[in-house]
Amino acid sequence: MRERTDEDLMNAYGQGDMNAFELLYDRHRAPLYRYILRLAGDAATANDLYQGCWEKIIRARRRYKPAAPFRAWIYRIAHNHVMDHFRRNRRIGAMPVSEPRESGPGPEELLLSEDRSIRLQAAIDKLPDGQKDVLLLKLESGLDLQTIAEITGVSRETAKSRLRYAVAKLKKMQ
Repeated sequence: MRERTDEDLMNAYGQGDMNAFELLYDRHRAPLYRYILRLAGDAATANDLYQGCWEKIIRARRRYKPAAPFRAWIYRIAHNHVMDHFRRNRRIGAMPVSEPRESGPGPEELLLSEDRSIRLQAAIDKLPDGQKDVLLLKLESGLDLQTIAEITGVSRETAKSRLRYAVAKLKKMQ
């Protein structure tokens, strides 16, 4: 049997199918949370923003029209929600210093990996907001440039340029 698309699931959820919502949530919770966490900079703020994002998705379930891919639609909601939070609090998002790790490598490998992670996160944090946002959308969600451009409200060429500059700056900082 063919797996149902996100758009089909959202339409079914809009008509009251709670199982459809559970499938959507399971598919998108981890990458969406990581995206919000990286923008917010701390887990407490990210948790609040993440919940608020899903609340907006839930409230919009009956108005959803699949004009754009569902994934682009939820990242647009998340992007706008986080930016609204920053505007309200007059704060620019900071990258978290580290993310929880699962058991695995030994202490030496963890220290080296943690050091690289801290340096990379510090470098990403130094990027201009537009470049950081495009880079995180690409890394965390795997969205294509056109979709990223639509989410961030810029042209495809601007999104492409911001991504290229972000990568070049990161390479220089390493």
